[in-house]
Formats: sequence, C-alpha cells, structure tokens
Amino acid sequence: MPTVDTSAPTRNFVFLLLDQFSLIAFTTAIEPLRLANRYQNKTCYTWTLVSENGETAISSNGIEVKTDKGLTELNRNDVIFVCGGLNIKQNTTKPILNWLRRETRKGLSVGGLCTASYTLATAGLLQDKKCTIHWENYDSFEEEFPGIELVRSVFTIDGNRFSAAGGMASVDLMLKIISNDHGQDLINWVADQMIYNSMRTEHDEPRLSIPTRIGVRHPKLSKVIQMMEKNIEEPISPSILARDVSMSTRQLERLFRRYLDRSPKRYYMELRLQKARNLLMQTDMSVINVALACGFSSPSHFSKCYRTQYETTPYRERGSIPAQ
Repeated sequence: MPTVDTSAPTRNFVFLLLDQFSLIAFTTAIEPLRLANRYQNKTCYTWTLVSENGETAISSNGIEVKTDKGLTELNRNDVIFVCGGLNIKQNTTKPILNWLRRETRKGLSVGGLCTASYTLATAGLLQDKKCTIHWENYDSFEEEFPGIELVRSVFTIDGNRFSAAGGMASVDLMLKIISNDHGQDLINWVADQMIYNSMRTEHDEPRLSIPTRIGVRHPKLSKVIQMMEKNIEEPISPSILARDVSMSTRQLERLFRRYLDRSPKRYYMELRLQKARNLLMQTDMSVINVALACGFSSPSHFSKCYRTQYETTPYRERGSIPAQ
C-alpha cells in the first residue's frame, strides 16, 4: 500500500461537459481520482458533473451522461475542468463563457481537456499562460489565438491553468496533479491499477514520432518531413530540403519514391492540403486566407489542388463537413 498524506484537504473537481465532449478524455480524468481514493483513509477527491442544461450531456460517440447540476455558483476551492470534443466552436456557447468568466473571477483553477483550450481561450482565461490542445486543432488555434503560447505537449500546467491534449493525455495530467498532492508512490500504484506503464510528462509530444507515423525509420527522411511540417505557410523547395540533409534532389526523389511511393512535392502538397482542410473545418477564415496560410498564392490553384485531393472544392467542403 502506498504511503499518502491523509492530512491533505479534499479537492472537488467540477467537470463541465460540453455537447459532443470526448468520452475518453473525460473518463480517463475521472478514473485516476477514483483509484486514488481507494487507498486513502478518507476521500481526498470528489467530483461534480455540470452541463449547460443541468440534466444530461451527450458525448461525441452518442453516449448520454447524467450531470449533477447546471451552471450554478461554485465554491472557491473547486477546480473546473472543461471537457471538449467535436464542434468545439459551436459548443462554446455564451452562457458557458459567461459562467467560466464569473467563476474564475473568484480565483478558481481551471483546465481544458481535448479541444477545450479553445473554450478557455475564447473566455479570455489563457492570457500569459501556456496551453495545449488536441493536435488536429493546432493550426486553427494558432490562427485564432496568435497571442497565446500553444505547446505541443501531452499536457500543461501553468499556475492555476491546466490543459490536456485529449484521449489518454488526461491520465498523465491527473497523475501529475495527484503526485503534486500526495507523492510518487500513490501515482505509481494508480498507474499500475490502470495497466498504464508509460507515464508521460509535460515534455512529451502527443503525436507519434514521424518514423512511427510513416512506418519508416530513416533519419534523413524523418528530418525532411519534419521541415515540411514546420514550413507549411512558406513551403521550402525540394532542392533546399535535399541540401539540408546532404543529398541531391534526385536522391531525395528516390528516397520518397522508395519509402512513401510519392514524390517529395506530392507529399508536401498533401501536408499543406490537410492543414487547409483542418482550417476550413475548424475556423471561419476565408478560403483566400486559408489558401495563403497553406502556401498557396493563387486561390484558383488552391481550389484546383484541393479538388484533385478531396474531390470537392474548398467552398463546398466548408458547408458539408462538421467542424471539429
């Protein structure tokens, strides 16, 4: 049995479940708290579920969760966690923003799970704070909130602001919070109970490494792809990419053909178009501005490339695909 500090006060976590919230991000935040309580001589963690209507919240996979109350007044020692998921922009409503602003004026700590950093940022709660968000929402978040420090990490803790990138990242964040409250022994036990043997820190990235993602472990190929991903708005020519990894352009072409069955130019184009699709789905940016943000100086060229890749135009895409 782990040694714990039983003198620590009980902490109550208030989970605000937005419409279409991520069920996995929510449940993996609750479970470490539940398990931590199993080895306390008293209950050290409690939680309250809140929704805008005060009755139920429906997750992104359709499962309905009964909540305890609506947007009522909280205690000064409560910790708010906003649970986001799909359609975060539409589900960040005015009543929710007003409630968050009102409650955090008391000095309450607040965090965002999955896509909910968007909600916190919209409420003005992340000024001078760092945060993370689900990786699919990086591009749109950076476009909409250029003044907020977005960190590509599993979770962040910056003073009384928390964020987790979604999915299993909630486990890592909660283990860190429990560790700060009660020490390493307890979180080791909790992690073992969850069959979770790879605890991550704020320095770990939420996405798989490039070699794992592409299924190829070639250092020069990985470096080129990394450079491509970091230079979407102003694409780098194949000759410069090749030079930076001490290869000829022809060698780089062969490398991409051998491992990815496409040219560097085609692969780069697919990365740019994927970012464009994310921006169209997640923001209100004009199609022209999306094109510019993805390295297309000509809207007509952008539209042509987009149609070739996705068999629809950027304008039609915006009207047919729900925002994330």
